[in-house]
Amino acid sequence: MVRPEQPAGAVRRALDALYEGAAGLAALFMVGLLVMVLLSVTGRQLNFHVPGTDAYAGYLMAASGFLALAHTLKRGEHIRVTLLLSALTGRARQAMEIWALAAASVLAVLSAFYSGRLAWQSHTFNDISTGNDATPLWIPQLAMVAGATILAIALIDELVLELRGRRAPAQAEEAKHNE
Repeated sequence: MVRPEQPAGAVRRALDALYEGAAGLAALFMVGLLVMVLLSVTGRQLNFHVPGTDAYAGYLMAASGFLALAHTLKRGEHIRVTLLLSALTGRARQAMEIWALAAASVLAVLSAFYSGRLAWQSHTFNDISTGNDATPLWIPQLAMVAGATILAIALIDELVLELRGRRAPAQAEEAKHNE
């Protein structure tokens, strides 16, 4: 089903900007990860050590992964098992899509809630990393909260589009050529 052409409303533009902004931030964190790895490698070669580079590389990797989830979903790049879905047509296929999106939305909302709860508890208990960087853990956990929340929003967005009959089938370019 192809989404009918309609002028983009303010909400659609805001959601698309949110997904693009999160992807841009994920890319920025990925560049930061590259800098941390290069700093660590260079330090080994030139006999100097910058404390915390391994920990910060891990934080940046997690942040880039979580923040890219919604954008990846909206581009149809998430791995989907479509064996059952491809055997269905019409209302049965739409019902299965709605069920899958609703279940994924619930799981994403729970993930966002419990990620937020973890970050709040880390802040409340002044939880810090065990490395020599002693970073307050709630700071890197915020990226997980943001990424999980934006993913939940994207899944609910997809569910609403599917319910309204305006959802374009999510299919990656590579998947279109694999038959």
